[in-house]
This record gives sequence, structure tokens and C-alpha cells, in this order.
Amino acid sequence: MFIRKAAQSDLDQIAQIESICFPQGQAAGREVFRDRLRTFPDHFMIMCDEYSNAAAFINGFTTDRRDLTDEMYRSAYMHDENGAWQMVFGLCTLPEYRQRGFAQRLLKEFIRQAGLQGRKGVVLTCKQQLITYYEKFGFVNEGISSGSVIGGVQWYQMRLLLG
Repeated sequence: MFIRKAAQSDLDQIAQIESICFPQGQAAGREVFRDRLRTFPDHFMIMCDEYSNAAAFINGFTTDRRDLTDEMYRSAYMHDENGAWQMVFGLCTLPEYRQRGFAQRLLKEFIRQAGLQGRKGVVLTCKQQLITYYEKFGFVNEGISSGSVIGGVQWYQMRLLLG
């Protein structure tokens, strides 16, 4: 298993993984991923299996805005390479690869890269049942997100301070 940066050639696999991991209304579409891969490719990582098939991915842009909002998910142009905060838009693992530590390895590498780049921290939103999972990495629950209501679901904003 290995982690690498995602490329445009991964677009179909990424869109497929997203559609499996998130229900309609919460999943980003192919065109959104195309824009993300074009705009912030250095902030998009894939975990591959021993056959180089994409098994999981993580992505998100950097910004000076402190809070993650629904607009960010749709608008790759909001990316600021010099931004203080690394946002996480998605951490997805195909069902057949779950419980193998793929998500953990991707998240730890994403956090490590953010630290090397001098970011203030990492911000994500998650559903209530995943709060304790992210707390294991040092994320702090900031409560119900006022800026993210994607798919009509209640999301919780989590923040990890670096440095």
C-alpha cells in the first residue's frame, strides 16, 4: 500500500469512490473533482493497493478563512496556496478496504504535510458518529457547523492546531 498525489487520470476512480462513500446530495460530483485536481493537486492524495488501484483518498484546499463552509466544497477557486488553514473536504475509503488503517495513514500524512507547509492547522467537518475518531488525531470538536449543512445533515466542525 502506498500514498501518492492524485492526478487527472484518477478522476473517474475518485468520483466513483466518492459516490460509494457518500449518499446523493452529500457526494461531490465528477466536475467538482476535476476542478479540485486542476486547482489544488498538491492537496489531494490517494492510497493505492498493491495493484496500484485507488482504495482511498483525502483532499481539501488551503485558505485563510478559519471555518469550513459549503461554498468551499463547490468552489475550488477559493483555494489560496498560502492560506493558513488546510481544509479537509473528504476522506473516503472503499468498503472493501476499510478497517486496514488506510484513512488513518492518509489523514496523518495530510496533517504532516500541512505542518511542513507551515499551516496553522487542519479543519474538517464530520457527522456526530465520527467525532471520537477524529479526536484520536488531536482534533477538537467546535460544535455544530453553522457554515456546512450539505445534504441536510448536521455536521460538526473539528480543528487541529499545528505547531
